[in-house]
Amino acid sequence: MRLYSTNNPESFVEFGEAVLRSLPADNGLYMPEHIAQLDDTFWNDWKGLSFQDMAFRIVSALLHDAIPEDVLEEIVDDALNFPAPIVALDEHRHVLELFHGPTLAFKDFGARFMARVMAWLTRNDKQTLTVLVATSGDTGGAVASAFHNVEGTRVVILYPSGKVSGLQEKQLTALGGNITALEINGSFDDCQRMVKAAFLDPKTSKRCNLTSANSINISRLIPQMLYYFEAARISNKPLTFVIPSGNFGNLTALLLATRMGLKVNHIIAATNVNDVVPEYLRTGDYNPRPSVATLSNAMDVGAPSNFARMQEVFGNDWESMASMISGFPVSDSQTRAAIRTVYEKYGYVIDPHGAVGYLAAEAWLKEHPKDLTVILETAHPAKFSETIAEELGHGVLDVPERLGCLAHKEKVSIPMAASADELIDWLVLKTNF
Repeated sequence: MRLYSTNNPESFVEFGEAVLRSLPADNGLYMPEHIAQLDDTFWNDWKGLSFQDMAFRIVSALLHDAIPEDVLEEIVDDALNFPAPIVALDEHRHVLELFHGPTLAFKDFGARFMARVMAWLTRNDKQTLTVLVATSGDTGGAVASAFHNVEGTRVVILYPSGKVSGLQEKQLTALGGNITALEINGSFDDCQRMVKAAFLDPKTSKRCNLTSANSINISRLIPQMLYYFEAARISNKPLTFVIPSGNFGNLTALLLATRMGLKVNHIIAATNVNDVVPEYLRTGDYNPRPSVATLSNAMDVGAPSNFARMQEVFGNDWESMASMISGFPVSDSQTRAAIRTVYEKYGYVIDPHGAVGYLAAEAWLKEHPKDLTVILETAHPAKFSETIAEELGHGVLDVPERLGCLAHKEKVSIPMAASADELIDWLVLKTNF
């Protein structure tokens, strides 16, 4: 499997290099040269397969011979050992629960797959691999869990101070071992900018053996395709997927799935007030800007990196993208109201990100009442227990033990200014040559 940079379609690398390098030197993003179409044999069988068997066949078709099939099957089985169930609210509204992994967020799908792929790719390396990642919420916890105490790796997580929930913060600061959390005095966009700067400094990238676990890394997106296939099995007609969106990796993963042959009716990009992409879908003008802090913090992104991949899929054709994807922005007050509405109407506790998705689905269904929508519930509501308690009262939500046990653990983080130079200096200082 070969991949090219979105900034240079004539420059190719093999899959392993794309995964371990993460970001091309020209600041583009890696895209597959060829996206395999799933054949009739797959489509004849897919509804009767287990989730893991289906996942293996999809990933195997995409990667071709990049990883030996026996190794890939073991990676998929081990990484995706939890379900992605669908809950029907009513005939036209379904929720795809993506929080049944170890850190209770959809990021577990990508992080666990990535960790195992990287471990296989570096199995004979002597230099420690540094996994550098920016997080606005759940990515950090999922990556920390997936790579915790993995031999030959260290994980450095940048997160914006005061802009993630308390339990999310504990997930990425309380593990210790080979996990280090840098608490940045700035926004997620600052964290993402600092990470990119470290990768684009060739001396630092090489000396520190850097790789990324953000959705700039193609190995994060591949497993995120799989739960769309899982959801699509509930109906014989194409679904409308409603995706709470921040950095747009989750939505890009669905676009890759459609290129493999998955039929969808429509795609809805649900955002909070950080509505750069919905604005583009309405007007054709792309205007990245500083992000604004909201209740749905994992979506607080003002310059989504995966937008370049979205443009690549559609050949930079705004009309093609806007015909397939609609964007709906939602305010915090609307999000709070939606949490109450979903509980009062359906008895279902939805997290702030899912609530944004619910409102976007409602806006779509007003104009398309016969569509079957699937709303992605990307994180367990217990991660936002304070907001849930404010809207629904205490006692409506059981906190899973693997999350509740973090409450009394010590937070360990290193404060840092929003400075790429300071990050690079710190990385070099902490690297053993």
